[in-house]
Amino acid sequence: MTEGGRALRIQLLIGLMCIALLIYVVMLGRAAIVFISSGRPAAIGLGAAIMIMPVIGVWVLVTTLKAGLAHQRLARLAREEGMELDVAELPRMPSGRIQRAAADALFETVRDELESDPGNWRRWYRLARAYDYAGDRTRARATMKKAVQLEAGIP
Repeated sequence: MTEGGRALRIQLLIGLMCIALLIYVVMLGRAAIVFISSGRPAAIGLGAAIMIMPVIGVWVLVTTLKAGLAHQRLARLAREEGMELDVAELPRMPSGRIQRAAADALFETVRDELESDPGNWRRWYRLARAYDYAGDRTRARATMKKAVQLEAGIP
């Protein structure tokens, strides 16, 4: 499958998941309104509690999509500038993931680049990608957030 076809499938899946979440939010909101409009104190309390869930759901959806779009924009900019990590030649496991030793070596190289230029969002972006290749998703997300902030001019 081509990279473009894979990206399109992922975008369609994300769209369907967003639609499903929005339907769920609407259904929760309607249930909350039914409880609140019943006039019974316990039902009103339950309805108010249920009403919080759609608000949280919409907030999570918006922040996740916003972050995803920012990450895609950085990926496009890094690719256009020739700053994307080249992992084509790294040895892989049968699953397709980069072998741990190779990912760790890549990480060390990229970390050294960052130490020499810590204010450059491209270096933070590359470090986030290296964390991802090394399997450390938590640090990858935090580092990508830093890259997005630096690219936006937020220190």
